Amino acid sequence: MRPLILSGIILCFLACHNHSGARDQTIFDPDVTTLPSGLQYRILQEGNGREAVKGDTVLIRETARYRDGTVLYSNEQNNQSIQVVIGGHQATDGEDEGLRGMNEGEIREMIIPPVLSRRTTYPPNLSPDSIIVVKVILEKIL
Repeated sequence: MRPLILSGIILCFLACHNHSGARDQTIFDPDVTTLPSGLQYRILQEGNGREAVKGDTVLIRETARYRDGTVLYSNEQNNQSIQVVIGGHQATDGEDEGLRGMNEGEIREMIIPPVLSRRTTYPPNLSPDSIIVVKVILEKIL
């Protein structure tokens, strides 16, 4: 019986930690889609326009925050949209991947793991090993 319990503890440990020893922050929620890259997202509001694909130029508004709610950046309230080319390396890899498949008018919350939010430089309020939550409003596909 003890080997079975020990095996269960080891499996639990492995399931809760990734290869670097950092705690896995995967969200287990039926409304959250998890992609093979580790990017997770949930659709907060369905869109009704066409679907965005790699190469499209899109207008977005967004709010980026840590999981504890600390806001890192937001242009959501000032209605100053950002123009981004999907696949054009103008956003983090995670956000770029999360924009693909969004429809015009869709609001999506993306949970971006550190491996997909890497940058060459980091603003002072952004830690390179943090999970970032980004709420994106895809206003228009140009």
